[in-house]
Amino acid sequence: MRIGVVTFPGSLDDRDAARAVRAVGAEAVALWHADRTLRDVDAVILPGGFSYGDYLRCGAIARFAPVMEELVPAAQGGLPVLGICNGFQILCESHLLPGALIRNDHRKFVCVDQKLRVENTSTTWTSDLELGSHIRIPLKNGEGGFVADVPTLERLEGDGRIVFRYAGKNPNGSYRAIAGITNERGNVVGLMPHPEHAIEEGFGPSTDGLAFFTSVLSRVAA
Repeated sequence: MRIGVVTFPGSLDDRDAARAVRAVGAEAVALWHADRTLRDVDAVILPGGFSYGDYLRCGAIARFAPVMEELVPAAQGGLPVLGICNGFQILCESHLLPGALIRNDHRKFVCVDQKLRVENTSTTWTSDLELGSHIRIPLKNGEGGFVADVPTLERLEGDGRIVFRYAGKNPNGSYRAIAGITNERGNVVGLMPHPEHAIEEGFGPSTDGLAFFTSVLSRVAA
């Protein structure tokens, strides 16, 4: 299986994402922001970082990158896409996911090992997790507060499209403690915490992040 990892100017977790892909036996395919092809990959990861320096808004410039011209219709057609941190912001700016990410309510950068409650295991990226369980993976952001209007929030709740919630203290003021969501089809998932930083013993708070990458392997293979 070939999983593409997109690098934008300012990406800093692309190598970690590629390493997580290789850890589950898949091939990590490097995609550049200026590429006009997805190189026949089976899934795509938009990694964390500060694409284009986070100018204007986080992800606001990245949405216009040439590679996104290929990615958006592919995702709408069912291609599995995972957006992590800045990647989540890009997915929202590209309207593949609803809502937006704004500056943390306490106006400070947060970097913690974050506990999450798993709310949805029917997506392409979460099928190997246990519904209602808690996982712990790193969280690091300055603009991680998820916001949306009330009708959108109610729709996400009603459709079961909230994938993760922050357990315990809300670290960034996200509405309804939302840490990650999915599209209607379940192939596109965005979250602020970083599963790629929690894939092996001794490096990170747990190995809970590994399930994201085994999930997409099993789903695509099926």
